[in-house]
Parts: sequence; C-alpha cells; structure tokens
Amino acid sequence: MPDIVTDISTPNSTAAAAPEVLDRAREGWDAWRAGRLRAVTAPTGNLALIETRWLAPGDTTTPEEALTGNPATVTATELSRRSLETGETERGIRLWDAESPAIRDFEGIDVFPFDPSWVIEATFTPVSDDRTIPFEHIRDNGLTRELVVPGDITFERDGVEYTLSAFDDDGTLLLVFGDPTNGADGPDGTYASGRFLFVEHADDHVVLDFNRAFVPPCGFSDQYNCPLPPRNNRFPIAVTAGEKRVTFRSGAQH
Repeated sequence: MPDIVTDISTPNSTAAAAPEVLDRAREGWDAWRAGRLRAVTAPTGNLALIETRWLAPGDTTTPEEALTGNPATVTATELSRRSLETGETERGIRLWDAESPAIRDFEGIDVFPFDPSWVIEATFTPVSDDRTIPFEHIRDNGLTRELVVPGDITFERDGVEYTLSAFDDDGTLLLVFGDPTNGADGPDGTYASGRFLFVEHADDHVVLDFNRAFVPPCGFSDQYNCPLPPRNNRFPIAVTAGEKRVTFRSGAQH
C-alpha cells in the first residue's frame, strides 16, 4: 500500500451518535461476530476458496468439468471480470473446499472491543450515476479498476472533515478504508491491506459502525483479488474498532 501516516494514537472522539443508533449497534454486535465466523467457515466461505482460475478466450470448461479429480468436499462456481488489457469479459472458475487446510487451521478473528465512539452518523450525497473512481486491486500489478461510487459520505471527527468513497457492490455500499493500524506490530495491528465496511444508509443519512469493519476476503485466501483503499479513504488516525487479523493454528501459513 502507499505510505500513510504512522501515528496510531487515537484522539478524543467526535460527538456521539444518537442513543437509539448506539443501542442498535451494541445489541447487534455479538450476533454480527457470530455470523462472521459462520460465514467465513462455510463450504463456500472465504476460508474455503482454494483456486481462482481465469480461462483463456474460447476455453469452454464448465464448473462440472473443473471438478474432475477433486474430492467430494470441493465445489465449483463461475465468475467473470473485465480484462484490464483488452476490456473484454473474462470467464473464471472458483474451486471451494469445505475441508480446506485454511478451515482446518482456522482459530478465529482477533477483534477490538466494542467502541461506541466509532459508531458515526454521516451524510450521504448522491452524485451522477456514471461517476466512477479508480480502485487498485491487490493482484492487478498496480493497474486500477473503475468502480461506480454513487455518492459522497461526509462527516467530521475531532475537527477534521472526511469525505469517503464507498462503491456499489451489487446494490450495497462497500467502504474500503485504511488507517495506521494496517500491518502494524503489536496487539492493535490490523490486516495490512486495509479493511472493509458495509455502509447502512437511508436517503441522505448514513451510519458508519466501524465496530463491524471486517478483514477482506483476501485476508483468508490468497485466491481473492481485493480492492485497496483509495487515498481519500485512508484515515490519519487509528481506527481501533472492528476486526483486526485472522488467526490460524501456530505455524500455519495461508
């Protein structure tokens, strides 16, 4: 990732969210954490992905054919993307193993304690439907993909104004953000490439509950190609809320 500020101190919080917003965030947090553990260990969860295979033009391999020689615990699905070189649509196949080594070695996801100061009410301002922002992805060798960002998310914290860009992920706003904890040593270090947050919004009102920030899929399997935070989504202060890192059995590498 490009350089970011390395001071991981957390200044005084901004004004608290409304009591009903905080209550809802607190009440749902344990269930959210439990849901995350179920999701990442599911037969097609993040830990189960063992291969992403991009097919050459004209290759008609089907998911069923891709399963040849694999054990019964493996399933296959199709996906597609736009080639950054040709602009054409590429077909791909993913293989998922319900008994993958990563699932067997998985111990949990380190998480910060719930922090009400990181439940933030913000404003969503829609923009033109055709506005996109270039997002670099981990496996694109420095190239970028233009993703639709339907609006600006703005708020003020500790006297600093922020304008964040969340892109449209199949009808849901997904915020990809970074902060100085990314890749830091010690108990407050988080996943090196940044974290994700689904954005709850209704009309122009947004709730950013960073207690539900999560490690992106590429933190569970190297077969994902995750977007990296654009510059305006990198906080100069530590976001000490949400998930930190994935933990595996001692010595296991994934």
